[in-house]
Amino acid sequence: MKKIGLLSDTHGFIHPKVSGFFMSCDEIWHAGDIGNVETADKLAEIKPFKAVYGNIDGGKLRQTFKEFEIFRCENVKVLMIHIGGYPGRYTPTARKLLAEHKPKLFISGHSHILKVMPDPRYNLLHINPGSAGKQGLHKMITMVRFVIDGSDIKDLEVFETKRS
Repeated sequence: MKKIGLLSDTHGFIHPKVSGFFMSCDEIWHAGDIGNVETADKLAEIKPFKAVYGNIDGGKLRQTFKEFEIFRCENVKVLMIHIGGYPGRYTPTARKLLAEHKPKLFISGHSHILKVMPDPRYNLLHINPGSAGKQGLHKMITMVRFVIDGSDIKDLEVFETKRS
């Protein structure tokens, strides 16, 4: 069993409650638009850290992280990409990766909109954790944590606070 903390679109900002919300987690995953190396390093100090780069990430972040990651957590195949869309509105790249790799969990960021949606067509769960940063049009800072237990994805919890 693994408890995962998931966030996206930090744009170089780490909310003061991130470490507390993710303290019980085994790993932190970041779905892109990290913002800078310092943000990635600070998150990696909290828990083991896995990330993909986003459209605002350049230089060292693109050298350190990939555009997408395909990996297993417990018995769940995961696909994580920054710009991927959501069920019924996937990007061409995401559609290709979903068809080829058949993940059970598809994670994307970019929209700054929190979404948790099943996709019966691809037999997966889609999670976009929204935006944990202060850049963009969103009014709320959001992140999620959940448990992967064998092949089950469960106990999803949302952190939400007004953006200041």
